[in-house]
Amino acid sequence: MADVAIVGAGLIGAGIAYELAKRGATVTVFDRDEPARAASWAGAGMLAPFSEELPDPAMLALCRASLEMYPAFVEELRESSGVDAKLVPCGTLHVALDDASFAALRSIAPVFRANGGDVQLLDRTEIFEREAALTRTVAGGLFVENEAQVDNRRLGRALVAACERRGVRFERCAELSIEADARRVRGVNTSRGFVPVGAVVNAAGAWAGAVAGVPPSARIPVIPVAGEMLAIAVPRSFARALIWLGHTYLVPRGDGRLLVGATVAERGFDARVSAHGVHVLLDAALKAIPALAEFALVETWAGLRPGTPDKRPFLGATPIDGYFVAAGHYRNGILLTPITARALAETIATGQTDVDLDAFGQARVEPGTALAAAN
Repeated sequence: MADVAIVGAGLIGAGIAYELAKRGATVTVFDRDEPARAASWAGAGMLAPFSEELPDPAMLALCRASLEMYPAFVEELRESSGVDAKLVPCGTLHVALDDASFAALRSIAPVFRANGGDVQLLDRTEIFEREAALTRTVAGGLFVENEAQVDNRRLGRALVAACERRGVRFERCAELSIEADARRVRGVNTSRGFVPVGAVVNAAGAWAGAVAGVPPSARIPVIPVAGEMLAIAVPRSFARALIWLGHTYLVPRGDGRLLVGATVAERGFDARVSAHGVHVLLDAALKAIPALAEFALVETWAGLRPGTPDKRPFLGATPIDGYFVAAGHYRNGILLTPITARALAETIATGQTDVDLDAFGQARVEPGTALAAAN
């Protein structure tokens, strides 16, 4: 197999590199930062395709298939790298603080079930049996049992270590561009010089639409969407499930942190944590669990999600021979890492995959639209 260059060392890029290396490819991954940083490091690790209420059947099917792959994926990486990514099948608890919100959860329950969620409606007593720290004003809830979480930072470390054990090289470079003509890719230009390769994968996350040198016919409209998060130090048994309150979620980690996220803002490549963002997150968290006011705020951070016009990622081949894309996963990059990695590696290695990528091709976007959206 020809050498492959991957632009972007996040979970998606590292996952593809790992799967390609397993198939015998020589792979180099290029990024301006350390591997598995940016959105891969900043996420909460929720594996919750049913709670996301995805209205797109193709996207839902892809997310469900990737969720099913996760146990074997994490175990394989643990055996290969020695790093356990801490997959926890904890389920997701949607909390209603008043009767109107509980009525809304009851009305949405059939949709969750139709999408494949294992759903239970809970009254106040049942909810406190699951999560005793919740506010006494809880009216009820909805529990999605077949959802999970993974420690995305540990997953990143596991992927990088597994890649390196299979000979994948990670190169940091301040500047990079694709070298291609209107027909095929030739390689990548880096701050250290030109690197000829047989295939290039754009897995640059929020920067995927702005990678230099991509011919107009292969540009994709990926834009950065900022998300701020924070972490509160709590006792390790403080919460068990993923807790959702409207658009805010709380994710208990085994190390004693409770993650709270996440804001949504289109503000370019601005990954600062704002006072307003912290206020919004803390306000929602304290409404759900007033006792959190007594604990320490131990970390704040922000990341840039890769957004697309239809909230579907771009996956697979492009009009440029040898140039592939795996970007635009928006809120589901962590969830979609296993299936994206396998599908892209199979496509690059053999020209085909049993993963249905028709709905995720570049053909759904006019080239002019892609170019305008990336500028």
